[in-house]
Amino acid sequence: MPTCRTTIPLRRAARTPRARRAAWLALALASLAGAGPAAAAPATYALDPVHTRVMFALSHAGFSQAIGTVSGSTGTLVFDPDGWDDARVEVSVPLTRADLGDADWNRAALAGDLLDAGKYPVATFVSTRVEPIDARRASVYGTLTLHGVAREVKLDVTLNAAKRYPLPPFRRTAGFSATTTISRKAFGITAWPSVIGDAVELRIEAEASRAKADRGAATAADTAGDAAPDTPPAADPTAEPVPESAPTP
Repeated sequence: MPTCRTTIPLRRAARTPRARRAAWLALALASLAGAGPAAAAPATYALDPVHTRVMFALSHAGFSQAIGTVSGSTGTLVFDPDGWDDARVEVSVPLTRADLGDADWNRAALAGDLLDAGKYPVATFVSTRVEPIDARRASVYGTLTLHGVAREVKLDVTLNAAKRYPLPPFRRTAGFSATTTISRKAFGITAWPSVIGDAVELRIEAEASRAKADRGAATAADTAGDAAPDTPPAADPTAEPVPESAPTP
């Protein structure tokens, strides 16, 4: 069948105004796509044991919710505030530092029929997956090992802030709050059922600073709005003097 005279050959089509505009548009889009900044790799943070604390609460014979805390937790966090569905965390909680506000109750909680801290001095949590809810909230699933028993738990996590710390050495810091409820019986802690409730509410307040290996690679977030000055802020002349031995808050 003969070729219709109205058909434009391929080479001529490429030279038509419409084709040239389409080609330029394709080139421009390709250039824009290639010129964008590369996605930042997640950074490694180290948990701050001073500003990280685990609070636990459980029924005291139905009269009140007895409250205790554990300080001194350590661990690492791999985290990118712009895409934290790939975040990973590993935490060690020193149970020997559990404090219920009374020396006798502390000894009872750490004894062999309860936490048995002499045999199991540390609880650990290792994340296995993260399911983001929005930019600031996520469900973090992981394995909690307590009293020699490993169980999966889900933490409801809120990102409070990810920015430069306002005091020297101005390290980039991430802060989180997390909650969950576990069954102590599920971890083999069954003593005193008429006095101590089974459900244990956990609340974690955590801060983590970027590890040394990652501090040299500044990200856009480091220099956008929340970047720290090169020198400490000027002292407030109306404030009371702080002793030189006082720790940095």
